[in-house]
Amino acid sequence: MPDLHWYKGNIHTHTTESDGDEEPQKVVSWYRKHNYDFLVLSDHNHVTMLDYQSGIRRLKRPLMIPGEEVSVNLAGGTIAVHINGIGVERLVEPIDAGDVVSTLQANIKAIVDAGGIASINHPNFKWSYDHESIRQVTGASLLEIFNGHPSTNLYGGPGRHSSEEIWDKVLSEGKPIFGVATDDSHNYKDFSPSQSNPGRGWVMVQSTALTKESILEALATGNFYSSTGVNLNKLEMSPQGISIEIEEERDFIYTTRFTTEDGNLLAEVDGLTADYRSTGKETYIRATVNNSSGTKAWTQPVFLTEAF
Repeated sequence: MPDLHWYKGNIHTHTTESDGDEEPQKVVSWYRKHNYDFLVLSDHNHVTMLDYQSGIRRLKRPLMIPGEEVSVNLAGGTIAVHINGIGVERLVEPIDAGDVVSTLQANIKAIVDAGGIASINHPNFKWSYDHESIRQVTGASLLEIFNGHPSTNLYGGPGRHSSEEIWDKVLSEGKPIFGVATDDSHNYKDFSPSQSNPGRGWVMVQSTALTKESILEALATGNFYSSTGVNLNKLEMSPQGISIEIEEERDFIYTTRFTTEDGNLLAEVDGLTADYRSTGKETYIRATVNNSSGTKAWTQPVFLTEAF
């Protein structure tokens, strides 16, 4: 069996080709200097490509995967339907289909038709939609459960679900969609909580090789975990359960929560190793690792029941 390796990547970034404040080459340079293995430049309604016959290419990392944030604003700009097309083979023209569900579906289909993986971005941005809309569409592989932009209402509010709760609501409908953490970076000069800076959220993909085809396959099949700062040394997932070994950093304390339908708690484990064995009664299992500094890692769900 081929050896599997972990590769760190960000799938949601912006440059001066849309509303970022730094040119593409310098954005790529930031991620290279911070040891990212692959990167998607996802400018709004634009596929940003670089001339990689230059010196950056000779450095081999990060591997550049084509991308686009297909962006449609509905209701006079008060509703934002933004979907990342990861690995698209051509520009995807945004489609305004009149309402949220129809617009989500039309653009997801357009991304898939263009050879890409569809990632539904920041549903709470402008409080645009939640699980009630997402559960009605098909074809999307990924959903942002963490987005580093300060305007995406990540944690919800009174009467509003957090992004992670939206994910659980979708999973609880029996829809297998994988949760991603992203930067949604726009600002590379001024670093502060009010800015949309790089380095806040990423995916750790397990793959046999650092190639476009291998990375896209791993993303499409959920062979990755998402993180804002917690690293895993080992992750084993199957219908029998989930086993985790956590990389220790400083004197941080780690707690792993195993959850199922509607985010209900199955078990909570402290320490650098965590293991949950299925009882056969769960609909799905996933794990969230929290550390005492406030960062997290999320595994993907393992479904034990095909339909419920």
